[in-house]
Amino acid sequence: MDRTYEARQHTKGRGDLGRRVAQRRVELGLSVEEVARRAGMAPGYVMYLEEYLPNLSRWSMARLARALETSPDTLLGADVETPPGRSPTFGRAASLRPLDVEECMDLIRPGGVGRIAFPTEGEAGPMVLPVNFAVVDGNIVFRTADDGVIARHAAGYVSFQVDRFDGVMSEGWSVLVKGRARLVRDPGELDDLAAVPVRPWAGGDREAYVMITPTAISGRRASANEVG
Repeated sequence: MDRTYEARQHTKGRGDLGRRVAQRRVELGLSVEEVARRAGMAPGYVMYLEEYLPNLSRWSMARLARALETSPDTLLGADVETPPGRSPTFGRAASLRPLDVEECMDLIRPGGVGRIAFPTEGEAGPMVLPVNFAVVDGNIVFRTADDGVIARHAAGYVSFQVDRFDGVMSEGWSVLVKGRARLVRDPGELDDLAAVPVRPWAGGDREAYVMITPTAISGRRASANEVG
């Protein structure tokens, strides 16, 4: 099996593929038996893969995707080249639930990729840039170039957003952090941050650390109706 394809299957949460298969089947108005006939699979097997995450071969995944009139990447949630909201099945009704501060922090505490928004003077409006971040003692921390645009402009009040969305399932979450950003200059703080496992979004010499101390944290979770 192709290593990249295999990795995509094993990086998805257990049952994600099955949930997408079930949702797509319902959207097309197909029964389990009809999908099985289209894909050349046993109905019992289609029912099984809607509940679990089987290790499908590339050939079996291609047959299943054709039967559901979609692509293997869409079923795997790996269609990263598609802009958010442009998935063929995006747009199902979803409910929005506000998240409290603790829920927001639980979502962003593992770190990852977020976007910092900050004003610029004498330039064409505010900027929004992606960065790899970590959460340290409740603060957002990331690395940047000491003479870069973030270091020059992101001292003061900023916004920081992190989100995860599954366009196929019409569900996900978004967290917005508002706070005050500063370049970390204190040698003791820098020594502590040197042990933080956060790498810069871009390559090159990016040894400056920016810390955002939150003043307000809010978020929302979108949840689609479960497939019956």
